Amino acid sequence: MKLKLSIAALAFTALGAQAAELNLYSARHYQTDEALYANFTKQTGIKINRIEGKEEELLERIKNEGANSPADVFLTVDAARLAQAHELGLFAPVTSKVLETRIPAHLRTDDWFSFSTRARVIVFNKASLKADDVQNYDDLANPKLKGKLCSRSGSHPYNLSLLSSIIANQGEAKAEEIARGMVSNFARAPKGGDTDQIKAVAAGECGVTISNTYYVARLMRSTKPEDQKTMEKIGVVWPNQKTTGTHINVSGGGMLKHAPNKTAAVKFLEYLVSDDAQRYFADGNNEWPVVESVKVANPALDTLGKFKADKLPVKNLAMYKAKAQIIYDRAGYK
Repeated sequence: MKLKLSIAALAFTALGAQAAELNLYSARHYQTDEALYANFTKQTGIKINRIEGKEEELLERIKNEGANSPADVFLTVDAARLAQAHELGLFAPVTSKVLETRIPAHLRTDDWFSFSTRARVIVFNKASLKADDVQNYDDLANPKLKGKLCSRSGSHPYNLSLLSSIIANQGEAKAEEIARGMVSNFARAPKGGDTDQIKAVAAGECGVTISNTYYVARLMRSTKPEDQKTMEKIGVVWPNQKTTGTHINVSGGGMLKHAPNKTAAVKFLEYLVSDDAQRYFADGNNEWPVVESVKVANPALDTLGKFKADKLPVKNLAMYKAKAQIIYDRAGYK
């Protein structure tokens, strides 16, 4: 397994960890996070040593390192992945008035915290469908959309979390009904990522898909002519606005159980909910701040507009992940 190591990461070991350092294991892979980390060091004088890799690789590494792990904080995306770290016993509980005050209760647990949110929206081809056709996630299972739905894999965490929210809000039977209906409506077998689905909708290969909002926002902010043409052909719907609200997922993290630099770790987690850090999340990767008072200036997010978000506690998304996978498998959602 290959992990991407920053230059600073090469210099640290469990024995060499110092109070003025923070050892970060991150599965966030956004270049814009560089400014986020640099600003923390500028404000606190604490140097960040960073190892980046895929979630599974980093979790396995932390588990294998055990009590000798130099890692202080683990960051990743998706509530189910954060819950997995909790289930493995890797996180330590954190008591912080700053985190409790700044992060809404449904976006945190005792040992891991959300720092940004992203919504899962419906994207449709304006030439073949109307917004009224796809106002809810349930509509994606409507027989009138037969042969029109594109999707990434049902085993991907983003889709598992979406179905988990449907299970939590509407029950297992309804979730399976929706999953089976979606499979019946596939225009093609699931493949690719969210951006691939959006482009397929714009090209007319399918009529509708679901996507995380930051993929839509990236295309909106792109200066490439082909991306601008893509955006001209699609419409975006905030699903379930008259019921539970649009499903949201999170990016987050927590302090690790064997963190050698616990004081620095808590400072870092608290920094991530500061106004400065919250703006980096919004401007850098087109995500929404979890701190409701923070004002951001992101033209793509402004254009997408305000919406009603599902207030389901993030820990519940993880609770139903295994059941969601079973339902997808039974439905033939590859």
